[in-house]
Amino acid sequence: MYKFWQKTIQVLSILTLIGTAIFLFWLYKIGILNDQNVLSDLIKSQGALGSLSFLAIQIIQVVFPIIPGGVTTVVGFLVFHFWWGFFLNYLGISIGSIILFWLARRYGKKFCLLFMSEDTFYKYESKIDNKRSYEIFFILCMLSPISPADIVVMITGLTSMSYRKFIIITLLCRPFSVVAYSFFWIYGSQWLQQLLG
Repeated sequence: MYKFWQKTIQVLSILTLIGTAIFLFWLYKIGILNDQNVLSDLIKSQGALGSLSFLAIQIIQVVFPIIPGGVTTVVGFLVFHFWWGFFLNYLGISIGSIILFWLARRYGKKFCLLFMSEDTFYKYESKIDNKRSYEIFFILCMLSPISPADIVVMITGLTSMSYRKFIIITLLCRPFSVVAYSFFWIYGSQWLQQLLG
């Protein structure tokens, strides 16, 4: 049964990536993706429901890391603008990370292997033997916009790190990675367009 769920999630991950690519292409074709105002108006027309829906998506994409979280993070800034977009991204990702940490601690290695290969699991698990070194590694991953944050959160759930320490590190470090990742894609893509255009 476990192997079945492992394969199911792997297939869902692939289907989600394909579906995301198709969805983004469709948004581009109908003018939503390449016109920030159209996308913004679409979500804002939902009122508070739009913000709550986006917040839920951010939590879900962390807890079940088969949805490309980078896409939703950038969309948050584009649609809700900097401060509200930052707040929704930060809150959703932080809540999702805490839930993911709890799930990994509660269900252990088998839960982690639902979302990563054994090679990836053992690669990161080998780092937890040195407690101090791993804590520094964890902090750097939470600060970095390009680290495999969800994987590291799950592995951290298998360590002796307390909930209090995990939550403090997450709340202090996540703002930097959220902003850096979004700015990299938003302004990086604009720079690339200017360079190629």
